[in-house]
Amino acid sequence: MKHHEMFTDAIPLIASENVTSPAVREAISCDFSHRYAEGWPGERVYAGCKYIDQIELQCMELAKKYWRARFADVRPISGVVANLIAYTALSKPGDKLMCLEIPDGGHISHNLTSRNVHGLEIEYLVFDNVEMNIDIDKSIARIKEVKPKLIVLGASVFLFPHPVKELSEAAHEIGATVIYDAAHVAGLIGSGYFQQPLEEGADIMTCSTHKTFPGPQHGCILGRGNEKVHKKIKSAAFPYMLSNHHLHNVAGFAVALTEMLEFGKEYHKTIIQNAKDLAQALYERGFNVLMERKGFTESHTIIIDIIKFGKSVGYGATIEKILEDANIIANRNLIPGDFEAGRRFQDPGGLRIGTSEVTRLGMKKKEMEQIAEFIKQLIVDRKDIKTREEVKQFRKNFQHVQYCFESKTKAYEYLKII
Repeated sequence: MKHHEMFTDAIPLIASENVTSPAVREAISCDFSHRYAEGWPGERVYAGCKYIDQIELQCMELAKKYWRARFADVRPISGVVANLIAYTALSKPGDKLMCLEIPDGGHISHNLTSRNVHGLEIEYLVFDNVEMNIDIDKSIARIKEVKPKLIVLGASVFLFPHPVKELSEAAHEIGATVIYDAAHVAGLIGSGYFQQPLEEGADIMTCSTHKTFPGPQHGCILGRGNEKVHKKIKSAAFPYMLSNHHLHNVAGFAVALTEMLEFGKEYHKTIIQNAKDLAQALYERGFNVLMERKGFTESHTIIIDIIKFGKSVGYGATIEKILEDANIIANRNLIPGDFEAGRRFQDPGGLRIGTSEVTRLGMKKKEMEQIAEFIKQLIVDRKDIKTREEVKQFRKNFQHVQYCFESKTKAYEYLKII
């Protein structure tokens, strides 16, 4: 109850989170959560799966339609598990994988240290700090030099589309497979924004289903028509990486796909515009929002370099806590240059903000300007106590999930089952 009350009064700005609709919440509370359905629909190890199979097959078809894919496996229980399934299917321990380093936006499921992810040898693509994107020419040169088995594109700090076409062409020349981790931008891609990685040359697209795509916490793997690759994915998923696969969330995933096919274009267009508007409002209030010269972002995410507040206020951990105490929920984040300066994730030089959830609550440009003002009051003006109450009053007008089927249930309402 306390958690629900907190989020009822909060401004949720975590880029990797979202809120599901009441229809999705209803689906994930169904009896599927008690059942097992190991294997592929129609090929189950367990009995009692007649209706589970129907829902899962429908979910696959909806996923293929939404993401314009020829193959969809909706069994992964998270985006990380989707990545591990892809690694298991398409490589063996000791093979080389190329990806972005963590301060450049790479995810922990892509790399931490060598031999820490599926026993793969990790090498890095070249990142251009000025453009906040992969350096195409230098990365192609590295690909030809390293000759990796796998190349992973996509990121946790994902402001602009990656050069999928150029790097896929280089990868395929040396026989490498390209995995595009769309965890953060899956909803934007499905609704026709950001980029279309499968059409641009990626062999596999993995994703989680609860960031810009506002479904339950789950995962998905999509393909563009290579039956040999699809077969490997299916067999790697079960029995190697999955037993039961959280069937209630498959049902919720199907509902969320139906919603996004209906409402996604408007929702995701507004997410991107809100990110730009919030970035501009923060920039005008003196914050060093990265990439102003390129419009700050083309996704749901903006990054603030907070290093200038280090001496007077503190770095990432301190600023994150100041915001949280006022019910503004954002997260500290590594930025390029942190490692060289001796900063680590515990107290980095960046703040990551996302607009997926506040957009789902119905907020638009005027609200983005108010949120920027709240952050200024807290970090620049240091009006902590006053701002917390103002945040609570501000949230009273945004209590229902938008861009979904109508419901009287509030976004963070605790549902009692008596």
